[in-house]
Order: sequence, then structure tokens, then C-alpha cells
Amino acid sequence: MTAMTNPENRLPLMHALPKADVPTAEPLILASGSPRRAELLAAAGYDFRVELPDDAAEDPPTLDETAEHAVRRLAFQKAADVAGRLTDGWLLAADTLGCCDGTLLGKPRDEADAERMLRLLRGRTHRVLTGICLWDIAGRRMVLDDVCTELEMALLDDHTIAEHLRSMRWQGKAGGFGYQDGNDWLRVLPGGSESNVVGLPMERLAEVIQRFDEWAVPITN
Repeated sequence: MTAMTNPENRLPLMHALPKADVPTAEPLILASGSPRRAELLAAAGYDFRVELPDDAAEDPPTLDETAEHAVRRLAFQKAADVAGRLTDGWLLAADTLGCCDGTLLGKPRDEADAERMLRLLRGRTHRVLTGICLWDIAGRRMVLDDVCTELEMALLDDHTIAEHLRSMRWQGKAGGFGYQDGNDWLRVLPGGSESNVVGLPMERLAEVIQRFDEWAVPITN
């Protein structure tokens, strides 16, 4: 089934998103349960369906991993999990993490973890990274890439943090916040990708699709 989105609920950034022609008559397969990734793809005009990866495909980052390695590994693991069930199609998987002073910030475990992340990030600039894996299942080829965007958070006071925690909008979001929630205390620095902060760098995705034959590497296992 092709994913749908309500135009009235689209984010302001979802106008004139780039789109490339996928070289298949079948819908793109999104290996993600993220509603925002689905919304970005739909807003750009991609025809796609969703196949959820198993929860076991999302190992947490390890202490010795860089943010770049972690998001690439997790995107690959999600893609490999779904690709193992299919015989053909073009598959897209992604994973997003925040990084501040070498500390990787995934989805908070609970409210206390979300508060820890927000207190670490407030008044500072940090990086948001998304790994993307585009996988040609029948052709056994893929492109694995990552995109980094710098994001500045205002110096939040305790009241603002407490209000955000009570709103529950920290749940399921890397770093304990969603750029898409319209928080005026977040700013993407010049040259950065807003869609990357939301969870899927649409500019790079279009480029990867266009240059897939040039950039793809064989899948050997």
C-alpha cells in the first residue's frame, strides 16, 4: 500500500523537496516505521510502501563507534533485515543520531534520559547525523552514505525543559526533541539540511538515486 499524508499536517519545510526518478515501476520500499520519514517521502512525491525492520535490527551504538559509523551501520542493518525477506525492489533505510562533544544521542530511554540530553544540548551547537542505505535487492547493490547537519539549541531554562518533558514530544526522537515540532529554540545552521534533522536528508537521497549506478557497491553476503 502506498503511504499517504495529510497535506494540512505537512511541515513548513516540506515545500519543493527534491525528488529523483527511481529506476523501477514498483514503489520504493521504506524500511522504517518513522512517520516523519514517510511524510517527507510523500511530500516529495515518491511512490512507496513501508516494510518494518525487526526491533533486533537496531543495536544501540557502541562506546567505540563514531557517530558516522553508527548511523551507517544501523541503516545497513535495517535494510539487510528487510531485504532478507524480499526478492526484488528498491529499499531505503535510515537512522538518525545526535552528537555533542563525542556523546551519541539516540532515542531517550525514559523522561530522565530525555532531560539529560536536553541539559547537555541547551545553549550549544551539536551535530545531527543520518545514515541512509539504498539497496537494489535483485541487483545485489547498495549505496551507504551519511549526512551531517549542525543544529543550535537556545539556552533553555528549567521551566521550558520541564514543559517539553510534560508534553511527551521527546518520545521516540533522537536527542529528546523533534525539529518538526516547531520549537522556536532550535536553529539549523547555514548550509544544513532541515530534512536531515527530521530524519531523512532529501537532498542527498535524490543525489544517491540519480548517481546510484556510479556509487553502488556489490553486496557480497
